[in-house]
Amino acid sequence: MSLVNNKIATLLIRYLEGELEGEKLAELENWRRESTLNERIAQEFMVEANLRRNTAAVLSKEAIWQKVTGSIQQTRVVRMNPAGKLIRRTIAAASVILLAGVGIYLAYQNPEPRPLSEVKPDRPAQEDIPPGQQGAVLTLADGTQVVLDSLGNGVIALQNGAEAVLQNGRLVYDVTGASTREVVYNTMTTPKGRQFHLQLPDGTRVWLNAASSIRYPTVFSGGERRVDIQGEAYFEVMANAPLPFRVNIAGKAEVEVLGTHFNINAYENETGIYATLLEGSIAIRRSDGNDRPGNRVLLKPGSQAQLDLEDNKRADIGVVHNADIEHVMAWKNGLFDFNNQSLQEVMRQLERWYDIDVVYESVPTVKLKGKMTRDVPLSGLLKNLGKLGVRCKLEGRKLFVLP
Repeated sequence: MSLVNNKIATLLIRYLEGELEGEKLAELENWRRESTLNERIAQEFMVEANLRRNTAAVLSKEAIWQKVTGSIQQTRVVRMNPAGKLIRRTIAAASVILLAGVGIYLAYQNPEPRPLSEVKPDRPAQEDIPPGQQGAVLTLADGTQVVLDSLGNGVIALQNGAEAVLQNGRLVYDVTGASTREVVYNTMTTPKGRQFHLQLPDGTRVWLNAASSIRYPTVFSGGERRVDIQGEAYFEVMANAPLPFRVNIAGKAEVEVLGTHFNINAYENETGIYATLLEGSIAIRRSDGNDRPGNRVLLKPGSQAQLDLEDNKRADIGVVHNADIEHVMAWKNGLFDFNNQSLQEVMRQLERWYDIDVVYESVPTVKLKGKMTRDVPLSGLLKNLGKLGVRCKLEGRKLFVLP
């Protein structure tokens, strides 16, 4: 292994031991930002650090060293084909190495969870369903729809003088020649089984989870920056004090922010709207026009606002001050985090990611816990559920939960 990899492995080990700070911590953060592969390795080991704090799966320094160095070496085999696309087989191989190395767990109230790496998925059947992937549909101002899944880099549309450009799997707006005389809107939609990364005209970055959408102007003008979302999205807002950033959440709530990082979960089939703040400061209020106390809250980093949709007009907005950030951000980091969730909660995630419909012939009263990567076929996940006593049958894209 090269001296560079040797150094990074050392930094990761020190991070896992809680001994990294100052310049060394900044060095690790710089390495993470160099590529998506580096970020993926780092995120996997953040999970490892949490597992070591909260489970009996304690590893020796020697074992950690082997896992770190093995993961870094394996990711180096990922390469590009002449068309500039990643080779899927190589990525899958690297993912398996990371999964086995980090030790992600899926368990049911078990004091000694089994590492997922020990579970050998059945050979994929013909009806097996692959995991979701990067992709979205862009709806232009005139109603034209552009499927972004397989397009290469370059300008894909010109909207009121602003260029919509694909750059390595991310949609970016170049507003150099844009006109502010007329405001036109684009909408990005991620179907089930897709997620995508977007950079808005002001530089704000947005990640859309599966089955979500965002509507935004191709150029921000006037006294504010306003977008509309449905589903789930993570925002890193570009600071601009004179132009506050506002997110309309399906007409039910609104978030206002000057510059910050936050996640919004607002799926229609969930029980509420959840806004979680990672950095900065945001205010969230209901959109019912009532200014009574409790209808608007200000969040601090690490806290989460919860709006009960079943009692939307009467209940105050709840605030959790020590939110489980790792759980909230699992989807963006390529993980499922079954944080003591019911089977129905888990199945709603699977419906969105694998583009399936779940039909209950029976509803087992189980709680799941643990983590696993989102890049495994459905068959591998169902086999693990079977070990917990959850019996399922897949017919086409319908998953039946059996008695």
